[in-house]
Amino acid sequence: MSEHVLPGQKKPKLIVVVAFDRGDDGELFTAYGPTDQQSEDRATRTAKALAGKHVGVIAWSRDADPALGDYGPPTVLFTDGDVPDME
Repeated sequence: MSEHVLPGQKKPKLIVVVAFDRGDDGELFTAYGPTDQQSEDRATRTAKALAGKHVGVIAWSRDADPALGDYGPPTVLFTDGDVPDME
């Protein structure tokens, strides 16, 4: 049986939250995550909760089919403070 997405079926999403702090050298480093989230709403709530505790936080999602290595462009759900550019 194929695991491909059928027409009208929702594509799986990769939903992630990452928080950053600065090291003694001033460079950003990952302080929390990246963690997979179950929904975009949960990712946004988690990111907002982390925002006051770190110099930067971002929650983002993208359509993803890891079996095919197919990933859509990232969509930022929430960002606060200093975060690195997404590639």
